[in-house]
Amino acid sequence: MSLQLGSIAPDFEQESTHGTIRFHEWAGSSWVILFSHPKDFTPVCTTELGAVANLKAEFDKRGVKPIALSVDDVDSHKRWSVDIEETQRTKLNYPILADVDRKVSGLYGMIHPQASDTLTVRSVFVIDPNKKIRATFTYPASTGRNFDEILRLIDSLQLTDSHSVATPANWKDGDEVVIVPSLQDPAVLAQKFPKGYNAVRPYLRLTPQPNR
Repeated sequence: MSLQLGSIAPDFEQESTHGTIRFHEWAGSSWVILFSHPKDFTPVCTTELGAVANLKAEFDKRGVKPIALSVDDVDSHKRWSVDIEETQRTKLNYPILADVDRKVSGLYGMIHPQASDTLTVRSVFVIDPNKKIRATFTYPASTGRNFDEILRLIDSLQLTDSHSVATPANWKDGDEVVIVPSLQDPAVLAQKFPKGYNAVRPYLRLTPQPNR
């Protein structure tokens, strides 16, 4: 059965560039992005791993741990890391899983046989501190991911977890948000949204971002 939003992210034990990873233990109480790559020493993957390393401060600010995966072994990952650091001008500051036996790839459905029966597609799993899968992305091998969008998604998830709101199309941190339709009591609305709101339609109520 494929993993769905709300599923518990499967636990696993696998070798990595940071030693043996016991996934749930390693994740602890943090958010996690688990993202896969087709193989080592490939051009798009090199730019992606560098991009994530360069965004470490942004992930740290949000309490997020990145972890990458490729089906090559640890020695290959370590050799590739030298190239990544030199070409992307950064230090690799998170682990790369060495999924040689395809154990993690199988658990997370990262191999799509009609694309390749041996290499992983560019999967992304956003996992919350309760180990629940909150979002997934799947990109083809030829297209690099937009990690600014992944940060935007995490901002939305963390905001909507703590307030009775949703985020509209193209929302960015600091923009207006949408009050969820289930919230109707005027007293509760006044308490939760003291800055007021604009009822464009009864079901579409815009309000300033509550934590700003």
